[in-house]
Amino acid sequence: MRAAVCAVVMTVGLAAQPADAQADRATFWKSVQATCNATAAKAPSERGRRIAQIAVDEFTRFGGHRIDADGRIFHFGLTEAEHEEDDGGGRPARLDRLGWWQVMKYWLALFGDDTNHKLEVRGYSDASTSSDDAQLAALLRTTAARLVSLAEQASDPAEREMLREAALRAAVVDTSWSAAFVSYVVKQSGVAEDGFRFANAHSAYIYDAFATSVAEVANQVDDRVYRACPITTTRPRPGDVICNQREPALAGAGEEVARERIRADLAAGTTGFARAIRRTHCEVVAHVDAQARKLYTIGGNVNQAVAARKLNLRRDLKFSAAQKGHCGGLGHWTMPQGVSAQAASPAAAQASQAAEAASPTPKCSLNDKKWFVLLQVR
Repeated sequence: MRAAVCAVVMTVGLAAQPADAQADRATFWKSVQATCNATAAKAPSERGRRIAQIAVDEFTRFGGHRIDADGRIFHFGLTEAEHEEDDGGGRPARLDRLGWWQVMKYWLALFGDDTNHKLEVRGYSDASTSSDDAQLAALLRTTAARLVSLAEQASDPAEREMLREAALRAAVVDTSWSAAFVSYVVKQSGVAEDGFRFANAHSAYIYDAFATSVAEVANQVDDRVYRACPITTTRPRPGDVICNQREPALAGAGEEVARERIRADLAAGTTGFARAIRRTHCEVVAHVDAQARKLYTIGGNVNQAVAARKLNLRRDLKFSAAQKGHCGGLGHWTMPQGVSAQAASPAAAQASQAAEAASPTPKCSLNDKKWFVLLQVR
């Protein structure tokens, strides 16, 4: 409730701003849109095509999930913690068919020799020994580097290697890697450090792209590869990046509100955890099927894999806000609750069921996200 109230207040606040502030906002985005449209009207650049191809190659190499235009996984592929499926269980495995090894490749491209110190491993006190499923367990944290150093104490070489790999697999599972994947793809395309903020947080290069758009409106020049464009009014091209936001305080806000919050942060010089938009996810535009009016994107850490997603475009080939699926809603979900949930608190179970029945139809499409900005290859 608090998040919804905050979002409404922020939306009303933007609408209630003085006329000169609203005029400034309209003028700014009109200028940005004109630049975005001029670029979108051109054929994809060589750089954009290269970024898109690297994303496709990496998806093919990983063998991850495929998500259709209704937001359903129709092919479930390799995941971050899995080995290639092998019923025999005895033959050697190629390293590129180990999910965790592939993800470590993205991290190494980002952090190099310091990678193990950057990756977190989490545990819960007594979870490996307790048999009480109702026990509360304190969160434990350490780094992959610490666990790998402990593995070095094993005298048997095979056990030592398995302990190292177990530590790295745990780190891959416990540390979000979607931004590392995008950074890897862009870096492999040949983009230099001054052209893209290679980071383990999408917000780092989202804010940079907004800063580039601000600079362009002021007729200033920078070397960044991407600018920020409104997502539903700009035609995507291969190599572009689309992003959604998951900020609880903006749960009820539209894409315009989210973009204005970033612009306000830049104007105020806000940095780090004080920024309004930090919980984000971005994916690379891999292919645009103009005839079918579909957009294919590739992202990392999507259901624990490198996944390809098929999205809807409108007739004008711009991003469609309608990315909803057809699951039928709660009225079609008739499986009863588990016995343990009902036994723990029958009243709470009834209250939960009543709240679900009264709530709007839930999102049932993996594509139905709060997409709010397109980062366009300049």
